Amino acid sequence: MPAPANSTASLVTSQLALLRQLEWRVRHAVENVLSGEYRSAFRGRGMEFDQVVKYTFGDDIRDIDWNVTARLGEPYRKKFIEEREVSLLLLFEDSVSLQFGSGAQSKREALLELAGLVMMLGAVNRDRVGFLHASEAGYTLKEPVRGRGQILHAAAQLLGQPVPSIENRVQPEGPLPSKIENSFIPWRLLAKAAPRHSILIWLGDFPPRLEPEGWSVLSRRYQTMGFRVEDPWDRALPFERVLTTYDPVAGRLVNLNGASAAQRAAHAEWVQSRDAAFHSLFPNILSRLTVRTDEERLEALVRFFHRRMAAGRRR
Repeated sequence: MPAPANSTASLVTSQLALLRQLEWRVRHAVENVLSGEYRSAFRGRGMEFDQVVKYTFGDDIRDIDWNVTARLGEPYRKKFIEEREVSLLLLFEDSVSLQFGSGAQSKREALLELAGLVMMLGAVNRDRVGFLHASEAGYTLKEPVRGRGQILHAAAQLLGQPVPSIENRVQPEGPLPSKIENSFIPWRLLAKAAPRHSILIWLGDFPPRLEPEGWSVLSRRYQTMGFRVEDPWDRALPFERVLTTYDPVAGRLVNLNGASAAQRAAHAEWVQSRDAAFHSLFPNILSRLTVRTDEERLEALVRFFHRRMAAGRRR
């Protein structure tokens, strides 16, 4: 049964109210914390030709314009400038595992807030921003757009995506093949969703799994980053406590025993394999961000960009 029109309107209004609040916080951070250096955290869309200038000792000989040099009888080179416009494309992988939460917020709620902050950051800095939301039910693509109003609308569309159903989930016997967890992301479409050298930010739970087919091609086409949100129980089980909780992936209640050495060892092995898979996708520490559900998301995002800016100044 479709939702009543007034209910839908109320949901959109609440989403826009949240996004305007996030926008205010982002604007404050850009003006007072990032101090206008946000763009130095990215490479931009690449280099574009500016003009031809005289070659001087120490310039890159690969930039010499041989046609102009032959015509004028002295060496000239092409001067390039970095394009200032940044295109951000967010891939939100809405897996059912994101619906777990041991505290006041689920991982999905926290990750959506992080996505909203990133989109508002792009809006404040006059970038192009788009998203691809993918779940088992299908996908929604919004190609990168420019302008506060259009980005606000796109962000509200992302935040309003329906929660994947966790009912009637039947798991096959034995371990789940790793590639199944990547199957609902349209990788070929993603490769054409934004211009080359755009920034692709993949937000998800990143469980232990194989690298998706074609990821190496995407990594060359885009500047890739991985953002994940972590529940405290993801890192360590509550010590010496027996708890019953709902596993959204398995679709059933499970018992967790923090006092069991065997369960703690199995959980530690899972944590290690999960981290290894995440680091394999994003080998550069400056390209991955992990935020806890009980951590302030904007502060974590600001620290992430500060680390990237500091690394850019050292180069």
